[in-house]
Amino acid sequence: MKKIDIAAYVWPAYTGDEPRSRIFWPEGIGEWQTVKNSSAKSNGYHWNRKPLWGYVNEADPYVMCGQIEAAVSHGVNVFIYDWYWYDNRPFLENCLNDGFLKAPNNNKMKFYIMWANHDATHLWDIRNSDSDSVRSTIWQGTVTREQFEIIGKRWIEQYFKRENYYRIDGKPVISIYDINNLINGLGGIAETVDALQWLNKEAQKGGLDGVHLQFIRWNGEIKNHSGVDGKPVENESALVNTLGFSSVTNYQFVHMTDVNRDYLDVLEDVKKLWREIKDEYSVSYFPNVSVGWDNNPRLKKYITPIITNNTPENFKKCLEYAKEYCEQAGVHLITVNSWNEWTETSYLEPDDFYGYGYLEAIKEVFGKNN
Repeated sequence: MKKIDIAAYVWPAYTGDEPRSRIFWPEGIGEWQTVKNSSAKSNGYHWNRKPLWGYVNEADPYVMCGQIEAAVSHGVNVFIYDWYWYDNRPFLENCLNDGFLKAPNNNKMKFYIMWANHDATHLWDIRNSDSDSVRSTIWQGTVTREQFEIIGKRWIEQYFKRENYYRIDGKPVISIYDINNLINGLGGIAETVDALQWLNKEAQKGGLDGVHLQFIRWNGEIKNHSGVDGKPVENESALVNTLGFSSVTNYQFVHMTDVNRDYLDVLEDVKKLWREIKDEYSVSYFPNVSVGWDNNPRLKKYITPIITNNTPENFKKCLEYAKEYCEQAGVHLITVNSWNEWTETSYLEPDDFYGYGYLEAIKEVFGKNN
């Protein structure tokens, strides 16, 4: 069987090099500010984890040189960079453009981008986390057709043509996080079909074989969109087919099931869901494995859900199940949440709690550099 690629999502906010990020993290170190300043809640709960590598600037190519070595030596051979476009321009591109892509050893890994086209709110700013404005929108994730074409051309010229851009069947993979925002911004399903077909043709004009569209599945529910024939789309599977997506995966366990419980209990649900989702769609489903979930670092008050007992040993069990699924389903990609989602408590980067435990789990299951 073809080797299984281990692709970890990267949250590109651990840098102060993006000027617009200062509205959330004014200290100038990105969301490390939230990690560094973690304090006890009123009920005594204290999320208090520290990075073994320090509060490094992940837009620094020499920092990323070390992280690339750590990733590939433990079996992670693909990074999926969250990619943002707000207010008619890119946001948080620095970690990819200046960090990863300028690292002298970046050819040791593949990468692709997930367009995180959700709205930006005050959730990233802990100072506003107890206010009514926490969910108010700062920047919308929707884009017009004009903006979509600017974005698409940027992807093709800046990323898709690179030798180490991740491809499936020869086509560069582009993952899209919020399908409803995409459709709403472009004006409907028919307009979205046309825009995605344009992207595919534009890639072909640029010398590529087209694009591999990857759908990020949430809970299997879609908003009431009308299809290209004016009739309502019956289900998410039909929507995926109509829009021309080639594969499906998830971003996080929290989008799949109730995670306010023991990791092993969550895993029992997830194992079943992988197979149910596979049967639901006519395109390939790539399983997602998540390290954990706890969003308390971002808020002043105590909140749930929280995954408990997500030890490296239990994460290893999850990886073994995912490997078994891939072998049985004949697929070759596992998405991992994540490389560095510290404030969601779902990260592979080493900390003062489990050390390199999660990375070692990947190495034990899949081997060095897979």
